[in-house]
Amino acid sequence: MRLFSMPSVAGRLYPGALFRIRTKERVLFLTFDDGPDPDSTPGIINILDKHNIKAAFFCDGRSAEIYPALVGIIKREGHLIGNHGYNHPDGWSTSLSEYCYDVNYASRFTSDTLFRPPFGHLRFSQYRGLRDSYKIVFWDVMPYDFDKEIDPGKSLDILNKRIRPGSVIALHDRSDCASVRFLDEFLDTSVKRGYRFICPELQ
Repeated sequence: MRLFSMPSVAGRLYPGALFRIRTKERVLFLTFDDGPDPDSTPGIINILDKHNIKAAFFCDGRSAEIYPALVGIIKREGHLIGNHGYNHPDGWSTSLSEYCYDVNYASRFTSDTLFRPPFGHLRFSQYRGLRDSYKIVFWDVMPYDFDKEIDPGKSLDILNKRIRPGSVIALHDRSDCASVRFLDEFLDTSVKRGYRFICPELQ
């Protein structure tokens, strides 16, 4: 089952995590998972630069270790780097000790303060084990840009229909994902609708 938006109960399960910025202003927070990727990351950064927009990149530790120069470019362009685990662990099928080890190991190459759970799968014990060290960031809208059964136009339509003031948007920084194909149009359309994109300080 595809969940384009996080269920409201998730905020009660993980009270310190970020799902959506609490505001009535028409602001959006754009994030990318799974990079860095030599094929997709430069294109995404170029589009963001064209619109003068900053985003957060939740990087896989393994990819960040392989492509440290790309991590450096993301940082130099003023974007945030977040931690997405080293081996993209699924919290529902990974023990507490394995999960926390994977995330903490990834922090060597990504971030030791920001973490997004891969798949959004996080047991409460894992949340308790990480919340004192990391700001845990989920999302408000995900258009499934990685799903081959959803074409880029459909992903764009999902975004345009579901964004709201304070939405945290989860896209993907991989060459097999469609985000780079609709990102420019989405940013242009959102700005015309009166939205602006922010990259908040996350503590």
